[in-house]
Amino acid sequence: MTSSPWTALSDELGRWHAEGRVADLWWRDDDAVDATPALDRLLSLTGAHGVFPVLAVIPAPARTSLFHSLAHHPRVMVAQHGWAHVNHAAPPAKKCELGTERPAAAVLAELCRGRERLAALAGARFLPVLVPPWNRIADDVAAALGGVGFTGLSTFTPRGAAPPGVVQVNTHADPIAWRGGGGLDAEAALTAATAHLTAKREGHADGGEATGLLTHHLVQDDATWDFLVRFLDVTASHPAVRWRDGAALFGGAP
Repeated sequence: MTSSPWTALSDELGRWHAEGRVADLWWRDDDAVDATPALDRLLSLTGAHGVFPVLAVIPAPARTSLFHSLAHHPRVMVAQHGWAHVNHAAPPAKKCELGTERPAAAVLAELCRGRERLAALAGARFLPVLVPPWNRIADDVAAALGGVGFTGLSTFTPRGAAPPGVVQVNTHADPIAWRGGGGLDAEAALTAATAHLTAKREGHADGGEATGLLTHHLVQDDATWDFLVRFLDVTASHPAVRWRDGAALFGGAP
């Protein structure tokens, strides 16, 4: 085993560089609702590293102050994080807002309401991209997204076949140890990112899917923020890395 997960990541990126290839990365941050010191801290990283997250905003509780905070960050795009981030699954089922507990038509109507609200609040920076809360969505709801005005979908783990009419780009590395009560699990995040990069390079995963970093600014502790700074430091200047923003991934930009 390589001496550290950081070294493993650097070694993998070195292989991409040696082969004359460039690995696409992207950044999604979930659960945004309001202007907060944590959001300011997140946005400060965009200027420092030239890397621009897609904010997955929860439509129902979203406040106008959130969008005022984005005024000086034109490349930070907004996606839709469900409707209210409310769990409708009964225990012991895993939490899910967009699952099979309700009729698909009711779920889709709620999502369309959320899309209209975010489009009005966010304006041109809004992408009609759905980010399901807890990264879970019923198959029939996903299959209908393209027909009700959504053009993108993002969940977690390497993507398979996308729903019709929808561009799907997932995330793959999350530094928060959710099962351990929160806090940082740097090894898990780095191992996941490296594994996805390796799988793409070796042809075992979709080579056209950008490797996604998933963060949650509202619950990150200082160790997780430090990890994020280091991850951006390591990758943003690497010759084998190209960080993509939301417009490039989901908006048709080259």
